[in-house]
Amino acid sequence: MTSDRLLSVVAGISLVYDLSAGIVLLAATDTLATWFGASTPNPILIAKLNGLFLIAVGLGYLPAIRNPHANRTYLWIFGPLLKGAGAVTFVIDHLTNGSPASFLLFAVSDGLLAALTLVALLKKDARS
Repeated sequence: MTSDRLLSVVAGISLVYDLSAGIVLLAATDTLATWFGASTPNPILIAKLNGLFLIAVGLGYLPAIRNPHANRTYLWIFGPLLKGAGAVTFVIDHLTNGSPASFLLFAVSDGLLAALTLVALLKKDARS
């Protein structure tokens, strides 16, 4: 598989992941908080804005799916950088502030997507 094809696949997975999380966070904030053993954020506007942010980040992967080479900067910023930092933040918050252990699911999924994106970005094609 070429590096561009791999980047397209990872971008597609990231699109679905971020878009799904954003829609659920925006549309069912209370339910999502209950599922993860957390209280509903106060003010709830913070969670709704995070949902909108995730939807925007997810939609930002559309150009990267079609032309990953031209959108490598987006993939670096929202893959290894944002998702990697998100994974670390979830772990630190769990260890220092006692956030629910269920939040570590986000640490794992964000960390996995950060790592997959990093591998895809660093992959060299056999022809190069």
